[in-house]
Amino acid sequence: MNNNDILVSLDIGTTKIKVIIGEVLNDSLNIIGVGTAKSNGMKKGAIVDIDQTVHSIRNAVEQAERMVGMQIDSVVVGISGNHIQLQPCHGVVAVQSENREITNDDVKRVIDGAQVISIPPEREIIDVIPKQFIVDGLDEITDPRGMIGVRLEMEGTIITCSKTVLHNILKCVERANLKVSDICLQPLSAGTVALSKDEKNLGVALIDVGGGCTTVSIFENDHMVSTSVIPLGGDNITKDLSIGLRTSTEEAEEIKINHGHAFYDDAQEDEVFDVTIIGSNARQTFNQLQIADMIEARLEEIYAYVEREIRRMGYHELPGGYVLTGGTMKMSGALELAGDVFQANVRIAIPDYIGVRESQFTASVGILQFAYHNAKIQGKELFPAITTHAEEPKPKRIKKQPTKTTTENEKDKKESGIANLFKYFFD
Repeated sequence: MNNNDILVSLDIGTTKIKVIIGEVLNDSLNIIGVGTAKSNGMKKGAIVDIDQTVHSIRNAVEQAERMVGMQIDSVVVGISGNHIQLQPCHGVVAVQSENREITNDDVKRVIDGAQVISIPPEREIIDVIPKQFIVDGLDEITDPRGMIGVRLEMEGTIITCSKTVLHNILKCVERANLKVSDICLQPLSAGTVALSKDEKNLGVALIDVGGGCTTVSIFENDHMVSTSVIPLGGDNITKDLSIGLRTSTEEAEEIKINHGHAFYDDAQEDEVFDVTIIGSNARQTFNQLQIADMIEARLEEIYAYVEREIRRMGYHELPGGYVLTGGTMKMSGALELAGDVFQANVRIAIPDYIGVRESQFTASVGILQFAYHNAKIQGKELFPAITTHAEEPKPKRIKKQPTKTTTENEKDKKESGIANLFKYFFD
C-alpha cells in the first residue's frame, strides 16, 4: 500500500462525525478505514461549542486510525449550509507553451483568472468548479490538457461561504491536530456518489436528511445549480418521540432506530416494546403503530418543506425525480412516505462500498471521490494524508527478548534437555 494513494474525508454532522480513509488505485476507490463518533458541540449543522467538536473529531479520527494502523495527518473537509452561495464565472488565458500544447499550468492559470471577481469582505471563495473548457471556440471540453490550442477559456461556478463559519470549522480541525488538504461542498460531493449521469442531466433533486438539518440540492445539465438547507432533521423526530413517550432523548433515539416506521399504513401493531418513563423507574408498553403516527407527521412536514424549497428555487417538475439520502433515510417507511408526498419517482441512494453501505455515509464517500477528481483537473496536492505506524513497534520487541525471568530460564533449560535426550536416541 502506497501512502501517496490514500485520502481521508471528514464529515462534521450534527449527530455524527464521520472519518473515511480511501485508497485510490487506477482511478477507482477502495474504502479501507471508517471512524464514527457522536457529534457534540453541533446544532442544526453549525458549531456551537469548539472544544466539544474538537473532542468528537479526535474520537472519530482515532477510531479510523485503529482500523488501519496508521496516523491521519490531513483531511478533506466537507462544508454545507445556507451561507453557501454559487455564482457563475469565466476565465480566459493564452496558451503559453511553444508547441501550443495545453499544460497543467495553463489550466491552473485559467482557473485562477476566473476567481478575479469582487466578493464581500465577510465571504471567502472555497472552490471553483469548471463546467466546461473552451479551446479556440471548441466548447464542452471536460479536460483540455494535452490538446493543441492558442486560447483557453473556462466557464464554471464559484462557491463562496461565510468566513466566520469556515474559520470555525478550520479551527476545530487544526485543534484536532489535522491539516486541511482541501474543502469540498458537501451536497456537490454527495451527488457524485448518489446520482447517475442521466439523472444529473435530466434534472434531479438530491435530498440529504441528516440529524440536525436537511440539504436540498438541484442538479441539471450535469451540474449543481442550486442548494439550500432546511433546519429540520432526524433529531426533530427523536424529540417528538421523547415528548410523546415521556422518555429520555437517548432512549427515544434507540426506539426510533430499532422500532420506528415512517409510513403509518405499513406499521405493525404486534411489534411492541417497553419504554422507561422519565422521572420514574416505571416502564410502559407501546407498539409500532403508536410511534408511526408521530414519526410520519414530522417526516411529512420535512418533505413538505423540501417541496416548498424546490418550488422557491423555481423548479416545478424534475424528470430525474427525487433522490433521498442521509442517516434518517435508514428508517423503514421513509421511502414509501416520500413517494406518497412527492407523487414522483423516488429512490434512496446508498454508497456501493464494503463497510459504508448506509445512506449516512453518502456525503463522506462523495467527498473522497469528488476531491480526487477535482484535484486532478485543478492540479491540487492532496497526498500524502497518512503516516504509517506499522514498522515502529518492532525494535521494542527485540529489546525485550533477552530479559527473561528465572522460571523462563528453567523452562528453556528443561526444553533443551529434552531435545538433547531425543537427539541421543535418534542419532
